[in-house]
Formats: sequence, C-alpha cells, structure tokens
Amino acid sequence: MDFYNRMPRHVDEQNIYKTGTTTLALKCKDGVVLGSDTRVTAGYFVAHKIGKKIFMIRPYIAVTIAGVVADAQAIIDILKYNVNLYELKYGKQVSAKAAARLLSFILYRNRMFPLITELIVAGKDLDGFSIYKLDPFGSLIKDNYTVSGSGSPIAMGVIESEYSEDLSVNEGISLAAKALLSAMKRDVASGDDFNIAVIDEKGYRELSREEKDTYLKGISDIRT
Repeated sequence: MDFYNRMPRHVDEQNIYKTGTTTLALKCKDGVVLGSDTRVTAGYFVAHKIGKKIFMIRPYIAVTIAGVVADAQAIIDILKYNVNLYELKYGKQVSAKAAARLLSFILYRNRMFPLITELIVAGKDLDGFSIYKLDPFGSLIKDNYTVSGSGSPIAMGVIESEYSEDLSVNEGISLAAKALLSAMKRDVASGDDFNIAVIDEKGYRELSREEKDTYLKGISDIRT
C-alpha cells in the first residue's frame, strides 16, 4: 500500500519507486475469505507496520484496499455512507454486487483524475457468496479468487496451485495464510504481519492473533 502523495506531472515518474501490498480474496463453498499483509510503505520507507487493509462495510460485505491510502480510505467512507443510507431508507440489504457496482461508478466518474487504488469486494449476493475486483478506472471483474498489490504474482501462484471450488472456509483460511506468507517473504513491500477475515452465514469476523498463529503452525508443520 503506497503512502506517497501524487506527484506533479513535471516530476520524472521513472525515478519514483512505487511499492504496494498484498491483498486477496477466496470464494469457498460456505463463505468468502479475505486476507492482507499489514505493511504500509512510502517509497523505500516502511511508514507503518500494522496498517488496516480489510474493511467491513456491513456484516455481509467487506473490501480490501491497495494503492494510495487517502484515495482508498475516502472511497471506503463513501461506500459505507451510501450502503447505510440505502438500507435505512428502503429497509433492504445491499448485495456485494450492488456495492461493487457503486464503487465501479465512483471510480469511472473520476477516470480523468483517477483514484489510485485497487479494490476487492467480497460478500453475500442473492445467489450466494461472490468476489469482485476493481481497478482505478472502474473495471469490474467477478471471480472465484483474486489478488492485488505488488505481491500479487507470488500470492496468485500459490492460490492457483491449490485452489478448489469445494474448499471449506477453514481450508480457505489456510490457503490464504500460505499465499500471504509466501508474498511477504518475496515482496519487499509486503510484510510484518497479516490479517484474515471471513464472511459466512454468521456474518463478518476477523481472525484473532491466536487463530492466526494456529494456522501458521499448521503451514509450518506441512513444510517440515
């Protein structure tokens, strides 16, 4: 996740070192799993070691962020406001697809001065659980799993080698942790720690420190 300010056009952007993050989402047979590392960078400088990159919009919708922190946080605030307003006004639950479409409109509307962020929306739709990925121009892609950030090529390699549509949430958590750990070891802009959240029929929850340590131990036991 980049913490740098947007540079004026006259600045030589080739000399600016842009870093990123690692975020991901997996669709499982009984829910969705979201994950991210916690490192926040400003060029070569680690600006923060415990940055929050997974945000609950409602108990059945969550978003991961990558890119410029200010842009991403502003979009999250706009999304929360509109989702809460809609539900208060109409008394209906907003689907993950509707939330993703709203974000797509916001990003596309600002395409001339794009918001430098990459978003993953995951949650519950009318026909089950879904995952959507958006780029800075509002392009919207639905998939069973997706990644974003500078560590995404590494994480994607791990996920594609082991993913199955029949994964349970617990198995999805293990795969997400393994993918994040691999990216954190190989990508300089990803690291320090990771967070994992789950959305299932019971709603949204984030893994505790103890739960994360348990899954890490399981991964290390497999490798040994």
